[in-house]
Amino acid sequence: MKSDIQIAQENKMEKISEIARRAGIFEHELESYGEYKAKLKPDLWERIKKNQNGKLILVTAINPTPAGEGKTTTSIGLSMAMNRLGKKSMLALREPSLGPCMGIKGGAAGGGYSQMMPMEDINLHFTGDIHAITTANNLLSAVIDNHIFQGNELNIDSRQIVWKRAMDLNDRSLRQIIVGLGGKSQGIPREDGFNITVASEVMAILCLSENIKDLKDKLGKIIVAYNFSGEPVYARDLKVTGAMAVLLKDAMKPNLVQTLEHTPAIIHGGPFANIAHGCNSILATRYGLKLADYLITEAGFGADLGAEKFFDIKCRKADLKPDAVVLVATIRSLKYNGGVELENIATQNIAFLQKGIVNLEKHLENLKKFGVPVVVAINIFPTDTEKEIDFVFSRCKKLGAQVAVSNIWAKGGEGGVDLAKKLLGTLEKKKTKFKVLYDEKKKIKEKIEKIAWEIYGAREVKFGAKAQKQMEKIETMKLDGVPICIAKTQYSLSDDPKLLGRPKDFTINISELRLSNGAGFIVAIAGEIMTMPGLPKIPASEKINITGDGIIEGLF
Repeated sequence: MKSDIQIAQENKMEKISEIARRAGIFEHELESYGEYKAKLKPDLWERIKKNQNGKLILVTAINPTPAGEGKTTTSIGLSMAMNRLGKKSMLALREPSLGPCMGIKGGAAGGGYSQMMPMEDINLHFTGDIHAITTANNLLSAVIDNHIFQGNELNIDSRQIVWKRAMDLNDRSLRQIIVGLGGKSQGIPREDGFNITVASEVMAILCLSENIKDLKDKLGKIIVAYNFSGEPVYARDLKVTGAMAVLLKDAMKPNLVQTLEHTPAIIHGGPFANIAHGCNSILATRYGLKLADYLITEAGFGADLGAEKFFDIKCRKADLKPDAVVLVATIRSLKYNGGVELENIATQNIAFLQKGIVNLEKHLENLKKFGVPVVVAINIFPTDTEKEIDFVFSRCKKLGAQVAVSNIWAKGGEGGVDLAKKLLGTLEKKKTKFKVLYDEKKKIKEKIEKIAWEIYGAREVKFGAKAQKQMEKIETMKLDGVPICIAKTQYSLSDDPKLLGRPKDFTINISELRLSNGAGFIVAIAGEIMTMPGLPKIPASEKINITGDGIIEGLF
């Protein structure tokens, strides 16, 4: 069986100018980064902004196994299948982070015969967007420490600096550090730490900004610290937002690439799906909706996290109305949710499949609350048996859900034709009645409880003393009228990764609240969430190499 990188390297790409032409983009509206990738100029938006929007389709998933269940791969294969059926389809996806690429999870450019091209570039430095975000983040950090060193006119309390440095790699040793050591000329010693870049608020801001003016406004609203009177200190107080925006001016432009079957795709932004909203940029989605009749996009992790945030944060802020949802399920994830150990996940087991399918049922119930039609995609793996597939197919039909078997990993667009037909049929028969879950102007506690009760199925929500104090502070500052972004494990509907399936009578424990004031949401921490991951015992970086003639090896 060929590896992803072998499949990708054997594929013949088309020039990006040809991909652009197919999408209705003129060559002068591109900024080319070599032959096979380009950025979209603002001139393009001025030309297409009055076009009618195409249909917006979100791809999400049930709670996954630690290996993931193929949302990106399904998104790519589905878009290619739509084009095989003569429909004008495009993709809008997130940019991969180097941390997972060098760590354990792998890349985020699809797999098998449903991949994005150029695969190596997309999974590595791409067009430099994430590096620009890293630099802008760290410029703000440098300015904070310099301001204190140079006399601290803003009376920043160094014990209450909430802004962290960033790096797009997994390095657990940087989670908590001391800066400013080495003597008087080296700065003021204080505690600090690093987030992985995709967890930076700058990343979330870029993805939620509509233009440079909006970007600067949002950057200025970042709360970096509190002064000795307990009042917030904003990035704009440090007079750094203009310089940050300059560093991000090119990163603001969406990136155009292609799939293995030459379907146009826009890849832009990649916020963490726990600490942020886990969706590609608003700009990428808007460009795609104006250029295509059908835009396929995705949201990170399972539907309890990614889809809920897509609806309640991104769609609310961008005034988007999704037309349908594709809910990805796999036989192995259903068995995992039924209690099968990971090492036995490839073995047929109808009993555990029956136990785990309640997870799929809960996600279907949840998605219906947002008023959007749903199609279930059973993403096939080589170890799945006909008996297992038939069981899931039959159960979905009993639930009244449209369902299709998807074999896009092995067959590319051809393997997604049945899914595409079911999706098109659903779009014709059912009109979206999209609505958000809650009123963002409600109290913080009410909004968190609404998500926990209705989406997770929790019995109660408990707020720790720290979270209670932070809630009071945010409400006192009158900065509470924004959406909620709950950060919890992706492996369970609860905040305990061991509670699989459809847990009941559990408690969601909110330990901390973090105000992402620039991005415009409040992060509620449930359970232990790492914003700087660590490397595994055998990181993926050990397998990555390059030959003397420049061929990359071992990248998945």
